[in-house]
Amino acid sequence: MGMSGRPSSRLDELVAATPSSRDRYVDFLRAASIAGVVFGHWFIAIIFWDQGVIGVHSAIGVTSGLWVGTWLFQVIPIFFFVGGFSNFVAYRAFRERGRSTADFLRTRAVRLLKPTAIFVAAWLGIEVVLHFIDRGGTGLIRGVHFGNTLPFGPMWFLGVYLVVVLLSPITIALHRRFGVWVPLALAGGVVCADVVGLDGGLEGVRNVNVLLAWSLAHQLGYFYADGSLTSLPRRAHVAMAGLGLAALIVLTNVGVYPRSMLGTDATFFHLKPIEQTSNMNPPTVCIVALTLWLIGLAMVLRPSASRWLERLGPWKATIVTNSVIMTLFLWHMTAYAGAILILHPLGLGTATDSTARWWMERPVWEFVPGVILLGIVLVVGRFERARRG
Repeated sequence: MGMSGRPSSRLDELVAATPSSRDRYVDFLRAASIAGVVFGHWFIAIIFWDQGVIGVHSAIGVTSGLWVGTWLFQVIPIFFFVGGFSNFVAYRAFRERGRSTADFLRTRAVRLLKPTAIFVAAWLGIEVVLHFIDRGGTGLIRGVHFGNTLPFGPMWFLGVYLVVVLLSPITIALHRRFGVWVPLALAGGVVCADVVGLDGGLEGVRNVNVLLAWSLAHQLGYFYADGSLTSLPRRAHVAMAGLGLAALIVLTNVGVYPRSMLGTDATFFHLKPIEQTSNMNPPTVCIVALTLWLIGLAMVLRPSASRWLERLGPWKATIVTNSVIMTLFLWHMTAYAGAILILHPLGLGTATDSTARWWMERPVWEFVPGVILLGIVLVVGRFERARRG
C-alpha cells in the first residue's frame, strides 16, 4: 500500500523542491477557492428527505443577511482566474518546448477528465448495486436526488471550465493582440445579454453569459500570468476591488438583481422560487462585478499572503490540498449525502428553515462530512496524485 511514511516524505520533497520563483499565492488561491466551495455547500444546506428522495436547498434565501457571505465565499471567479493563470503559463511552456497546441489541450483535458471519470464510474457502480437490491430506478437513485448539488450538481462547473480551457489557445492569442479590450468586450456582452434577456423578455439570450462571464474571469488570469496585473500599484488593486464592490451595491439595490451571488431556488421540493432572478444561473452582470471585487481584493492581499506562504506549515497545507483538489471538489457532496444517511435518522438535519437548532448543528454538518470526505480522499485521491506526480 505504500503507507510507511512515503506520502509524508514525498510531501517534504515537494516542499524542499519549491523554486524561489514559484508564485505560491496562485496555488493558495486555487486551494482556498475549492475549500471555500466545500465549506460553503455544506454550511448553507437545508436538508429535505421527501418520500425517499434526499435533497438540499440553500439557506441563503430564507436567512436574513446570509447573502453577505456570498460576496466573499462565492469563489468560482477566483478559480477561473487562477485557471487562466495556469493555462497561460502551461501553454507558453508547451510552445517554448516545441510541443503542439493539441498536446496542450489533451494534457489539460486529461487533468480534468481522469478524476471525473473515476467519480462517474463509481456512481454508476453504486446505481447498479442499488438496482440489484431494488433501491433505485427511473433516473434517480432512490434516496439521493441527482440535481440540486447532491451529489452531481457541482459537475456543471467542470463542463463550463473544460470549454473555457479548450478555447484558451484562442483567448490567449486574443489577449496578446488586444489586451484589456478582450475582458471589456466580454463584460459588454454580459451587459447586453442581461438587457435583452431581462428587459427585452428574451430569457434564452442570457445563456450566453455562462461562457462570457466565466471566460472574463479566466481572461483576467492572463494579466496575472504575464505580469501586467502584479506590476500595477497597490492603489490600482484597491480601485479594482472598490469598483467591483460599488457596482455590486448599486446593482443589487436597483432593478431585478438579488443580493445573493448564489441561486436560492427550491422548486425541487415543491416550494415556490425564493428569487425570480438568479445571479448564477445564468450569470448576470453582478458576477462581473463580483469578479472585479474578489480579484481586486486578492491582489490587495497578495503581498502579505505571499510572505505567510513562505512558512512551512501553510505551504505544506497548500500543496496537500492542491494534490487532491479535483477529488475534493467532485466528492464533497457525496460525503455530505453519506453524512445525511448517518445523521438524519438520528434526528439531525431535520430543520426545514434556518432556525436556532439549524445554526447549532452547523459544526456537526462540517465535521462529519469532513471525516467522510477524508476517507474518500485516502481511497480515491491517489489517482489524482499519480496524475500529478
